[in-house]
Amino acid sequence: MSSTMATKPRRQTGVVVEQVVRQFGDRVVLDHLDLTIADEELVILLGPSGCGKSTLLRLLAGLDRPDGGRVEVPARRAIVFQADRLLPWQRVLRNVTLGLHGADAEQRARDVLAEVGLAGREKAWPKELSGGEAQRVSLARALVSEPELVLLDEPFAALDAITRLRMHDLVRALRTKHQAAMLLVTHDVDEAIALADRIVVMSNGRIGTSHEVHLTAADREASVAREELRARLLEDLGLAGQH
Repeated sequence: MSSTMATKPRRQTGVVVEQVVRQFGDRVVLDHLDLTIADEELVILLGPSGCGKSTLLRLLAGLDRPDGGRVEVPARRAIVFQADRLLPWQRVLRNVTLGLHGADAEQRARDVLAEVGLAGREKAWPKELSGGEAQRVSLARALVSEPELVLLDEPFAALDAITRLRMHDLVRALRTKHQAAMLLVTHDVDEAIALADRIVVMSNGRIGTSHEVHLTAADREASVAREELRARLLEDLGLAGQH
């Protein structure tokens, strides 16, 4: 055991979802769903529209409550949505410091803006930002409070392909530095393979399959193992035979 682990015991499970039910009227969206996310693990959640992905994310974020079952999450958590949800009447720095307390709040915001590549943009208005820059601010706002769990709801879906790849690189770097558990919802199988420690596929309100991803960075880009995993995921999603 390293000295770091000896002096800083880590919780081994960041999230526990057990037999969770959520329904809206007669429609059961989450049907006795089980899911765990280990401390510092990046799990990607795949599934068709309407399968309950965003409903699960809202439960984990504390924005909704289950009708049954148990949800255990860290006290410190943050969520990043597909839309950046920045306040247009506040400059970038103020958008990041919202809700922060303490004399060092502004410096912490500046530091995390530098981490996401936006040093020097603190005084910009949201309308002056590109889509990728706005999502970087959203990431900075999520990370500035040092959460133990970061929830990402299709955060890169509205971005162009090149910007998405840059955001993938950024997420990898931020993971290494902040060591938070992450759950990212996406429709994109390639994005899942690029980022995940584990990919889980939702179906009919439950977790259908789960795939550990043990690929090097190079193999995630191009390898026989990558193509085999991609084929299995497409099959899980009922999209076998599609490219």
